[in-house]
Amino acid sequence: MTIGLLEMDFLVPGARSLKEKRSVVKSLKDRLRARFNCSVAEVAFQDVWTRFRLAVCVVSGDSRFANTQLNEIVNFASSHRGAVLADHRIEML
Repeated sequence: MTIGLLEMDFLVPGARSLKEKRSVVKSLKDRLRARFNCSVAEVAFQDVWTRFRLAVCVVSGDSRFANTQLNEIVNFASSHRGAVLADHRIEML
């Protein structure tokens, strides 16, 4: 069994309040869950208007599949309107 963990840092350049940022975060989290059936949580920078970090977790019997899925998630998330992907890290546990 392999657990794949992905952390992605995003910038929200147009956000002028936490409410605007939360709208972007919620939209991205919902889209990731619906498309990839993965666990998603905002794990850092909750009180910063222009930045957030998401952690995404997938579980698989095959480490190559988990790695491929996490890379697809990165590609999908990088095209999300309203947020700019600044950095990401993938770890297999």
